[in-house]
Amino acid sequence: MKAALLTGLDTIEIGEVDAPVIENDTDVLVSVKAVGICGSDVHNYSSGGIGARRVVFPFILGHEAAGVVAAVGPAVTQVAVGDRIMIEPAMHCGKCDQCLAGRFNTCREIQFLSSASELQGCMCEQVIIPEHNCFKIPEHLSLEHAAVAEPLSIAIYSVNKSIPMAAETPVAILGAGPIGLCTLLAAQARGARKIYITDKIPERLALAKQLGATWVGNPNDVDVVAEVKSIERLGLPVVFECSGDAEGLDQAVELLGPGGKLVITGIPEGQRVSLNMDLLRRNEISIFNVRRQNQSVEEALQRLASGDINVDKLITHRFPLSETQAAFELVASYADGVVKAMIVNER
Repeated sequence: MKAALLTGLDTIEIGEVDAPVIENDTDVLVSVKAVGICGSDVHNYSSGGIGARRVVFPFILGHEAAGVVAAVGPAVTQVAVGDRIMIEPAMHCGKCDQCLAGRFNTCREIQFLSSASELQGCMCEQVIIPEHNCFKIPEHLSLEHAAVAEPLSIAIYSVNKSIPMAAETPVAILGAGPIGLCTLLAAQARGARKIYITDKIPERLALAKQLGATWVGNPNDVDVVAEVKSIERLGLPVVFECSGDAEGLDQAVELLGPGGKLVITGIPEGQRVSLNMDLLRRNEISIFNVRRQNQSVEEALQRLASGDINVDKLITHRFPLSETQAAFELVASYADGVVKAMIVNER
């Protein structure tokens, strides 16, 4: 089968690889139809890994995926050939202390699609997925939207683990990439209406405003802390850091009021960051690190299917598998106002 192979830094080539075959009774063979390019994919593309995890070339990227079931193992009962499904990329063991405690996202034996040293990804024609990682989607929900359910589930998880929200709850989201914008949509779905968003790309700020952000600001142009705190003088009860930028973490700590909660969703470039411990201690700030998502895929799909959340404006670019290199060049350079670029397989 054809696959987009990361063969070196900033280099993706289309090549032929062995097609996957069903080996386990609960395996599902999926024909991949749509794959979103994630920030973690770009880390691997540009840097050859994330933190201590390094890619061994050639490597197949992509984990935000949806497709059609092509074949199933003999013990599969939840999906059938022809079903349209969203792929949950984190494969937990179901047996360790974390899984037994319901913390599937911190499973001791977790294997993640397109994660270096774990599993190959979905930017290819077919993949094998365990049955419990396949989520059926309704006919009226597009496969592209279903693929966006993966980052949306992360945003929903982070919002659900943050604080109770109501119309008067002020919320800041630092970084208006796909995760930041999904966090905006998830916060709105939970009732928040006073949402402050920052980003360094004007097109993303414009889109955040279209999606209902109360205030948007570019930290290259304005003092975002001073601007937001001139409106929210007591500070904010929650800030979602979605940029992975050290500057964003500093701004988040300054924006929070006493007893506030810092939710770190963005992935920093390095393995270490520094925080203002004086402000953290004096304001008794809580910090919650988001590890992908846990048991939030179904809510993401339900909200998409019901129209409660609409991600159509987030999908800004589409490429066939043969043009994966061009897609990554676009996303890595933040060109042409890209938010979510999608690899779409026609076969």
